[in-house]
Amino acid sequence: MPRVGIVMGSDSDLKVMSKAASMLEKLGIDYEMTIISAHRMPDTFFDWAKAAEGKGIKVIIAGAGMAAHLPGMCAALFPMPVIGIPMSGSNLDGMDALYSIVQMPPGIPVATVAIDGGMNAAILAARILAVSDGEILRKLKDYSAEMKDTVQAKADRLSEIGYEAYLEGK
Repeated sequence: MPRVGIVMGSDSDLKVMSKAASMLEKLGIDYEMTIISAHRMPDTFFDWAKAAEGKGIKVIIAGAGMAAHLPGMCAALFPMPVIGIPMSGSNLDGMDALYSIVQMPPGIPVATVAIDGGMNAAILAARILAVSDGEILRKLKDYSAEMKDTVQAKADRLSEIGYEAYLEGK
């Protein structure tokens, strides 16, 4: 049963949203992913957002560009956390979407990650779920340890060979 719903308004968002899906897979979290335009298919969107809770979804990750109504509309209809991902690609490089998602009216919060921040959206969703799921919490701690080890290995390599050789890839 999916615990996270991933929704985007266009297949052009798939490159970013697939990063969220990949991270959820790495953490062993079931999800469903769909494309629904809040503007072009409002009835379908309303049905999906209203049915999400009954399907066991605990968090929605919604990606949108330009006017970015999808995350806010999810938050208006879904009673649990919604994470918005502003998409780049418009004339304003995603700043329009960022402002639209982050400036929600009182009572309709949307947690917002960086422009094109699919991976961080998935990690935030996992952290929300980890509040009541020890297995997800353990996997998040393991992932943090992997990141630390990766950075430490790079630091050790830099100290060993110097920055010029490091930059040359030696």
